[in-house]
Amino acid sequence: MFPLERQKKIMELLIVKKVLKMTELTNELNISVDTLRRDINSLAKQEKIEKIYGGIKLKESKFGESSINERMISHLEEKQCIAQTCSKFINDGDCIFLDSGSTTYQIAKFIKNKKNLTVITNSIPVVLELLNSEIETLIIGGKIRKNESSVVTYEYLFNFSQLNIQKAFICTSGITIEKGISDYNVEEAITRKKIIELSNEIYVASDSTKFGRDVTVGIAPLEKVDYIITDQNLNKTFINEFKKTSTNLIISNSFTH
Repeated sequence: MFPLERQKKIMELLIVKKVLKMTELTNELNISVDTLRRDINSLAKQEKIEKIYGGIKLKESKFGESSINERMISHLEEKQCIAQTCSKFINDGDCIFLDSGSTTYQIAKFIKNKKNLTVITNSIPVVLELLNSEIETLIIGGKIRKNESSVVTYEYLFNFSQLNIQKAFICTSGITIEKGISDYNVEEAITRKKIIELSNEIYVASDSTKFGRDVTVGIAPLEKVDYIITDQNLNKTFINEFKKTSTNLIISNSFTH
C-alpha cells in the first residue's frame, strides 16, 4: 500500500472512531511502527490530525464544520437510510432540488430510475452521480466552494423566478425547536433560504447528530419546514418535542440494499 493510500485509510478510520491507538493502527494497516510514524508526521503537518499520548485523534475544524469528504464517510449507513426514505417521496415527473451535502448526495443514488424527473442542484457530486442517467439535471450558477464541492449562488447568474420546484431536499448542520435549521456558511445559508422561498414542499434530510445544535447562521424556522427525515438513533426527547410543532418528523427504517 502506498503512503497516500495508507494515510487515506488512517483518516477514514479516524472519522469513524475519532481517536486511535498506535497499536490499533499497526495491526489494522499491517505496517511497522516506523512506517506509521512517517504517515502520522505527514498527516500532522497537513493539520489533519493531532498527536496524543499513545495515539492520534482527528483535528477539529477551526470553524466547527467538518469537510464534505469527512462527512461522505461518517454515519454513512444512517445517511443511506435517510436517503432511501427521502426517495420514496419523489415521484415520476417531479421537479426537485437536491442540496449540497453528504446526505442529499446519497438521495441521487436512489432516484436514477425515476421517469421524467428534473433535478436542480448546487452539488457537484450530485451532478456527477446523475451524469449518465436519464434525469434532467440543472446546476445553479455561481461561485465554486471547493471544500464543499458546491456552487454558492449569485442572483445575476441564475434566474430563480423561473423555477417551479415541487420538493426541495435541504441539508443542515443544526436543528433546534426554538431556532429551526442552521448552517456554518453564510453563502450556503443564503442559497438554502432562496430555495425554501421558491419550493412548494421542504424536506430536511439530516442524521440525528445535528439535533440540539444551533450553529452560526440561521436558515429557517421550523414552521417553514414540512418534513424532517432522520435516522433511528434520534433521542426520544426530540421525538416528543416535535409532536408540538407543525413539522412532520419521519424516522427512517433500516437501509436495504
